[in-house]
Amino acid sequence: MGKQLVSKMQVMTKFDQINKFLRQTKEFKSILENQEPLQISAFYDLKYLADKIRAEGSYLVEEELFQMYTSLQTVFTVIRFFEERAEIYPNLEALFEHLPMEKNILKKIETVLDPKGKIKPNASPALLDILTEIAKGEQDVRKRMDSIYKMAVSRNWVADGSLTIRDGRMCIPLLAENKRKLKGFIHDESASGQTVYMEPEEVFTLNNKLRDLEFDKRREVIRILIALTTDLRPYTALLLSYHGFLTKLDFVRAKALFAIEVEADMPVLIKEAKTRLINARHPLLMLSFREEQRTVVPLNIHLDERLRILLVSGPNAGGKSVCMKTVGLLQIMIQSGLLIPVDEASEVGIFDQIFADIGDDQSIESDLSTYSAHLTKMRYFVAHATPKSLMLIDEFGTGTDPQFGGPMAEAVLEVLNNKKVRGVITTHYSNLKLFAGDTEGLENASMLFDNTKMRPLYVLEIGKPGSSYAFEIAQNIGLQKEVLELARQKTGTNQNRIDSLLVDLEREKKDIYDKKVQLSNQQNKAKNLAAENEKLKLYLEENKKVLIKEAKLEAQRIIKDANKLVENTISQIKEQQADKTVTKQLRQNLQKELLNHQVKEEKKPEPIALSNTLIEVGDWVQLRNTETTGQVLEINRGNLVLAIGDLRSVVKKERVDKISNKQAKKVVQSNSFSGRISDAITNFNAELDLRGRRGEDAIYEVEKYLDKAIMLGFPYVKIIHGKGDGILRKLIREYVRKYSQVNRVEDEHQDRGGDGISYVYFN
Repeated sequence: MGKQLVSKMQVMTKFDQINKFLRQTKEFKSILENQEPLQISAFYDLKYLADKIRAEGSYLVEEELFQMYTSLQTVFTVIRFFEERAEIYPNLEALFEHLPMEKNILKKIETVLDPKGKIKPNASPALLDILTEIAKGEQDVRKRMDSIYKMAVSRNWVADGSLTIRDGRMCIPLLAENKRKLKGFIHDESASGQTVYMEPEEVFTLNNKLRDLEFDKRREVIRILIALTTDLRPYTALLLSYHGFLTKLDFVRAKALFAIEVEADMPVLIKEAKTRLINARHPLLMLSFREEQRTVVPLNIHLDERLRILLVSGPNAGGKSVCMKTVGLLQIMIQSGLLIPVDEASEVGIFDQIFADIGDDQSIESDLSTYSAHLTKMRYFVAHATPKSLMLIDEFGTGTDPQFGGPMAEAVLEVLNNKKVRGVITTHYSNLKLFAGDTEGLENASMLFDNTKMRPLYVLEIGKPGSSYAFEIAQNIGLQKEVLELARQKTGTNQNRIDSLLVDLEREKKDIYDKKVQLSNQQNKAKNLAAENEKLKLYLEENKKVLIKEAKLEAQRIIKDANKLVENTISQIKEQQADKTVTKQLRQNLQKELLNHQVKEEKKPEPIALSNTLIEVGDWVQLRNTETTGQVLEINRGNLVLAIGDLRSVVKKERVDKISNKQAKKVVQSNSFSGRISDAITNFNAELDLRGRRGEDAIYEVEKYLDKAIMLGFPYVKIIHGKGDGILRKLIREYVRKYSQVNRVEDEHQDRGGDGISYVYFN
């Protein structure tokens, strides 16, 4: 069914229609790429089945009913999938808008068919009785046959071999001379005539009875199928609707799979007749190159109100025709509802007509030469072209004497330009290049060519015409020198000069292109350096805050110690009841303690500096005039990246002194508690997976997990409990809401698990 829709694809011109088809394909591509759980098991032709059951008395056989059953399962699965993701895929939802899920059809079929698509033994009481009789009769036949066979074997009547089937009947292989010794019906004999295959008389009667039962069974099955088909007949219109939905679904899915294969995306669709392709690739060329493990050089091109017609020139086999065909093919694809292999920032408009003159259409029957065939097309183009027409002409003006073909092509080009058509035209004619350079709306472009290596680069450069490189290519393939010299003489001085100028221009364009690439690399390097500078600045700011904080804490400690000393002295003076001698002594002691404390602060034991020793990654260093120590993580030019506690800081080499491992060990021991906290935070995982756990076990794990998260100060945690019947989800959410520290509980995004995952946010 999907193939029929593909064969009916046409180029559309209505914006809304094109936009709808493109967005449907984009949404289905997203489903496939994100590996969404969309189960599509069967696509069968429901229209054929619906048409078959229209007539009274008709019926569907088991296989057809099973096809209907599996197709409807696909339909209902898809509808449920999109209903669970309401508004995420709005354009695909429109495929089945107002389409009900009539599950009675499935239930009616399930009463007759088993999961494998066969008639159930209990589809009707009569069928069950018949099948029971058949089973009993087969058992009787087997028993009787075994008895007769054993008797014949004991009397040596049987030829070599066991019981066999002939004409659908079970027979005993008897020696020909013994065939009169047993009553029965001979069905066959061996090629030599020495063995006959006989069905005993007693079994013959039983088998006839079984055959009658088989006929009864067949009649009962047909009666059941007719009754079921009669029940399904009122749903004919709905089945046709389901058929339409399945057909469209298959069609969109095929377009999405094709888009993935050619790495296509959806550009920005606009209503104006213009286009701007970024990194466009010809899909057929890309598929061909992929097999050869080659890459396609992307095309960047634009057509708009100012640049309406692009005249592409350049060497043969340089990619001019591929450039033009890429523009035309991608435009036809987009207006047929297909995604195209371009950057998603590209803009593609809508054209009412697409005219193409590609290849040689000479015809003996129509009495057309190559040139007259081209002129016939030009006449049609000029007569019907509008500002919303896209023109694609390959090798414009060829097929006749260049002296006359050039001016004729220029005249046609001028008329088309006056009609403000859009288009891409390839040519080698110099007069057309000059005309395009002097005419508004036209623009020259060329395919870049590496004239040092003598090979095309397949890169389109807009703004300047290109040389055909006729002499250079001829020389490269080894054409004789005398032929080349003679050709140069015959070409003429002016033409040689123009071609040389174009070659020089091409060389300059190549140099500019290389410099642009080099400049782009330098800009990227400068951008990286600027980002690194910002990072260094951020580290410096963080380090500055740490140092100020440490200084404040140290100052608070000194003041606190001094206050305690003063308070103790005052307390002792009061206890001695202001005795002058004691008071004097206490004051002296106070001054002495404060002086000692000051000296102690000023003369802190300096680390054993190892400044003259080379600092390497992993060494411990101390910031000069501070107690701050850290371990060297990186050495970047004249800067060191230090690990100071939980922070990373960047300092100059001149501001630090290397210290011994013994001193570093003391620092680590003094910071052991903060280290344990840091390790706990580092090792804590803000995600708890409880899928498959029982209720009590899950609650116990949640309790331990939340206590640790709250203690370490995490803003939120993620608990994965799965969907299932929702019991575990409800149990966990009721439990976490008992915590006063819990602010709220939210579902994960629908695309990443929905209500199977809970986010718990803390105050």
